[in-house]
Amino acid sequence: MTDIQTHTLVIPGVDLVYDVRGPLPPAGAHRALLMIGQPMTAEGFTALAPHFTDRTVLTYDPRGLGRSVRKDGRSDHTPQQQAADLHALVEALDVGPVDVIASSGGAVTALELVATHPDDVATLVAHEPPINAVLPDATAAERARAGFYDAYQAKGSGAGMAAFIAMTSWQGEFTDAYFAQPTPDPAMFGMAADDDGNRDDPLLSQSSWAITDYRPDAGVLTAAPTRIVVAVGEESAGTYTARTALGLAALLGQEAVVFPSHHGGFLGGEFGYAGKPEEFAARLREVLDAG
Repeated sequence: MTDIQTHTLVIPGVDLVYDVRGPLPPAGAHRALLMIGQPMTAEGFTALAPHFTDRTVLTYDPRGLGRSVRKDGRSDHTPQQQAADLHALVEALDVGPVDVIASSGGAVTALELVATHPDDVATLVAHEPPINAVLPDATAAERARAGFYDAYQAKGSGAGMAAFIAMTSWQGEFTDAYFAQPTPDPAMFGMAADDDGNRDDPLLSQSSWAITDYRPDAGVLTAAPTRIVVAVGEESAGTYTARTALGLAALLGQEAVVFPSHHGGFLGGEFGYAGKPEEFAARLREVLDAG
């Protein structure tokens, strides 16, 4: 098993903590592989990273999440700032261009990185980025997002997460039938309804709305030297993030590539959300090698 070396990159506004598996500079024929999520931190890739022992694998905790303590006095999480942080990391390690597997909000960050620093990324696999603007029902998606935020503000994390799950598991467009549903009970999902009084959850508060509000520039992205592959989970069909993946792929003039499992298909049971990390890794290797 490859040893994990943990380091801190001190840049304006944050002490950015990152992990390195393998040699720096990378050895062999493969580029370094950067794995990023949002609001998920590096620990979300503990099941996927060990399948790439022939590569140097980089993971990190985004600004203000996990171990990366921010010092800029802000609480918002924007793709623009996160992409700037990643550029600083790639530049500091002198490993560019890297290959990237990016999940969820991390995929939005990675799109911004390609848009602003295209020479940093050789191949980007963008797995189910949640971007409202690429949906035909974008306005309704924003209303659904406001619904889980309102539930969180009114009753705390249990209620907010229950409403979030209801939104992200809904099949198809957000219609009147969706909004006519009663607010889901956290007990339906095995969660407590207790309210701890906190309202700063990066997923349920408004601090990450810049991610789902992101508007990708198709012209800039398709003109970049980066090979962009939009990925969608085979078990995600019809759900919000599957639809956003398909919408982004269409915007870029391509078809989404199907990966095993669901939105967290690379997870090995972390966060109680097991995927199929071995199968996911095999598919990822195929996609990267094809480039």
